[in-house]
Amino acid sequence: MVLGIWGNQVARRAVPPIKLETDVDRIEKREFVAELSAVFADTSMVVVTRNAGMTVADVTELRRRMRASGSSFKVAKNRLALLALDGTRFNGLAPLMKGPTAISWSNDPVAVAKAAVDFAKTNEKFVLVGGALGTQVLDVAGVKALAELPSLDTLRAKLLGMLKTPGTRIASVLAAPAGQLARVFAAYADASKSEAA
Repeated sequence: MVLGIWGNQVARRAVPPIKLETDVDRIEKREFVAELSAVFADTSMVVVTRNAGMTVADVTELRRRMRASGSSFKVAKNRLALLALDGTRFNGLAPLMKGPTAISWSNDPVAVAKAAVDFAKTNEKFVLVGGALGTQVLDVAGVKALAELPSLDTLRAKLLGMLKTPGTRIASVLAAPAGQLARVFAAYADASKSEAA
């Protein structure tokens, strides 16, 4: 309570209590920074977004889509995210961390970019800011271009399909040049015999 003197009267007004950071708050912040630092050390792609005005239902749907693609999503205080970024290969994202930001990450760069771009198409409050693929910082156009590539799972499926081609087909493809060469030698031998006769 603060006392002030106005003429002969004493005015009293309430002063809101000052919230002091507790040891628990500091420990939680350190754990959050350590968790994000571990994420930045293990992941290959990070997408930065702005999410001002999103409802709880919107964020829940976004998290569901991210999980389905094998990606993760987290709203992060910029100051703590900047501490976690410091000294990592994603340090180039620091200028993007302004305003109400969130980060998404995955080891499949295409999956996280695709999930973020697809959700941004359906929710105008979710805005792409940029991203980073390792040390390479990407603008919004770069993230959208990455989202259009086939995912790692799609590429793996195509490769497996090519590897499962029947052995006879592979053998015929490999034997064809040898068979043609044998026919050329036979024709040459026949031509040599007819000239000798």
